[in-house]
Amino acid sequence: MGKNLFLRGMIYGAIAGGALSLLDKQTRHAMKVNVKKVYEQVSYVVHHPSELTENVKETAEKIRNTIEQVSEDISYITGKVDELRELTPQVKERVMEAINTFDDTNSDLMEDLLKEVKVEEETSIN
Repeated sequence: MGKNLFLRGMIYGAIAGGALSLLDKQTRHAMKVNVKKVYEQVSYVVHHPSELTENVKETAEKIRNTIEQVSEDISYITGKVDELRELTPQVKERVMEAINTFDDTNSDLMEDLLKEVKVEEETSIN
């Protein structure tokens, strides 16, 4: 029974507070304008329910298309990440092979390059 009185008291208090606030002329004017706007909007919707239905359908379709697009983008990105995961060890292996090859032939290659540089310097000086 205590809850019932509490709820009634809240409702009566809200009604009393609303009624007291309407004693102010500016508040009454603002409430009149707002109630008129809401009445016009509700009246329009009541007289044109198909338009509201069409707007809701269009919005739902846009949301569905956006979700599909995001899903496709996520799938594409996931595929590319998987490809990178597969390629990374292969690329690392090839780079290591290249480094090892250059390390083995590095001294011979450097000597050949130095010889070519010396020949070009001598040719350009003469």
